[in-house]
Amino acid sequence: MSEPLDLDHLRSWIGRSESASDLVTPQLVRGLRATLFIDPGKPALGDVAPLTTHWCLAQPVAPMSALGPDGHPTRGGFLPPVPLPRRMWAGGLLEFQDRIRVGDEVTRNSTITDVTLKTGSTGTLCFVSVAHTIETSRGVAIRERQDIVYRDAPGPSSAAPAAPAAAPPGQHRRTHLADPVLLFRYSALTFNGHRIHYDRDYVTKVEGYPGLIVHGPLQASLLVEYAATLRADTSPRSFNYRGVNPLFDGAEFSLNANETGSGLEVWSANNAGVPTMKGTAAW
Repeated sequence: MSEPLDLDHLRSWIGRSESASDLVTPQLVRGLRATLFIDPGKPALGDVAPLTTHWCLAQPVAPMSALGPDGHPTRGGFLPPVPLPRRMWAGGLLEFQDRIRVGDEVTRNSTITDVTLKTGSTGTLCFVSVAHTIETSRGVAIRERQDIVYRDAPGPSSAAPAAPAAAPPGQHRRTHLADPVLLFRYSALTFNGHRIHYDRDYVTKVEGYPGLIVHGPLQASLLVEYAATLRADTSPRSFNYRGVNPLFDGAEFSLNANETGSGLEVWSANNAGVPTMKGTAAW
């Protein structure tokens, strides 16, 4: 680490809150549908939006002068200033109470709920948990827990991790291509400047990954929409998910699902069959 990690200081961010609002436009819904491999159609006022449309709404906007070297806003502000260079969306929980619709004004109320440290095979990990309440004029639409993980960069002598094991295909399976255009579109829709998703020189030479990284929320969005289609396009009551391995661009990846007593076990996997995100959708 380039800076010492003061957990007490970082935990002083617990309880910090912020609110932001945005409008669900037909163009946003059309673009998100197209990016999630859904027929874009011609969204009209009152039509339901994709289940994770709120991840495109009211995203932080910082001037270019206030961005860090990774493309994110400079550390600090609402999120604690964790002095670890790698930042990833680790997982979370979505509880659906109402569908967001075209024309809605959506307000997101966010609170830092926890900051913890762990030691993993790659070194120090700092987890930040954020609770979000997503509201429309009809009331609460979604309650969410979002987990963000910050990691050390690998050292020059770090051993390569053992290759993770592949999993058998699911009872239900479909494939898509992870290419730079897909990643660009999702970054644009979510106003995400994180360079690991579009800057190949940065992600390979600075952060040490072998390719562009497919967004965690993009995988989660594809998985929950796939689960909904397998239940005749009905909305799940909840969706719990976590990233287990990075997914890189340049090849096909799959969405998989197995039936369970209360819903579906779902996961994304790379072209070698290694799971990259796992989740459960319950009705």
